[in-house]
Amino acid sequence: MKRLLAMLTMICLFAISCNNKPTTVYDKDSTRMSDASSEKSSASAMLEKNRATALAAIKAFNSHDADAVLKDVSPDFVDYGDGSGKPVKGLDSCKAMINSYLSAFPDMEGSNLMTVADDNHVAVFGDWSGTFKGKMGNTAPTGKSFKMKDVDLFTFNSNGQITEHRSIQSTESMMMQVMQKK
Repeated sequence: MKRLLAMLTMICLFAISCNNKPTTVYDKDSTRMSDASSEKSSASAMLEKNRATALAAIKAFNSHDADAVLKDVSPDFVDYGDGSGKPVKGLDSCKAMINSYLSAFPDMEGSNLMTVADDNHVAVFGDWSGTFKGKMGNTAPTGKSFKMKDVDLFTFNSNGQITEHRSIQSTESMMMQVMQKK
């Protein structure tokens, strides 16, 4: 009986030791080693960098600085907005869109900002408000204000540049708040 118990213990210990993952990772040419924890640390550092970059873009929007908003975007950046219109491609087009929006709502501001990051995506949650004080396209300002919740979704490339922006805000809801009632 003692032999059987000893044998089962040995088998269990052997099985457990076979299931342990190695703590060392070798690169392709096997000349360098890096600890798995340092790789995890590097990924965590990139995640924090992306989070800070996305938050800086939103804060630049709050400061009404289109150049700062676009400072960390890639040359092939695309702004999909809330998906109700055509995507805006190219830095010049995106800058013109941002400036037009900020001219129409010169007091626009995001508050209660919070970020969530995963892999190459960062979401910035916030409460937004503004007053329709400037012309937007062919639409005259009404002087009415809006308040809404929004989530801005940013996608990053491996260089830490923003490649895409999407917004969850309801543009239709915002416009209903600021337009004259008939």
